[in-house]
Amino acid sequence: MGIMRLVIVLTTFAFSTCLFAATIYTWVDEKGVVHYSQQQPQNVDANKIYSEDMEPSKIGTHTPQKKSSVKVESELEKSAKIINQKDKQQAKDICESAKHSLNVLKTHSKLSQQNKESGETVTMTEEQRQAAINENTDRIRLFCNTQQ
Repeated sequence: MGIMRLVIVLTTFAFSTCLFAATIYTWVDEKGVVHYSQQQPQNVDANKIYSEDMEPSKIGTHTPQKKSSVKVESELEKSAKIINQKDKQQAKDICESAKHSLNVLKTHSKLSQQNKESGETVTMTEEQRQAAINENTDRIRLFCNTQQ
């Protein structure tokens, strides 16, 4: 009976939260950075926190929010607005050209273009092709939607 009591007492102490409790020191340095440590810092006025007094916070309670930003109009958007207002035929031509270019860019992966400075033919990289696809998609959005 004595051994059984000893086992129960030792088991109770082993699973007691006070044995797992720790002292945590927290302080803010001169740069405003908050520090946490189980070792008491020297020459710093640190606050003492006991781990058994801390409540765990819930995980996943805050949904990240997209920052609202002021939309800045790009050069292409500015010129598209002017062209759409003043020259409908030019806007229509740009729209048709962008549609054709986008079709070629999406249906062919090995494309070459002529270098404007040297005049030699060079193969487009995948990054250049994707940039051209994005540019022509923007042109279609800016010039073709006003045609309807």
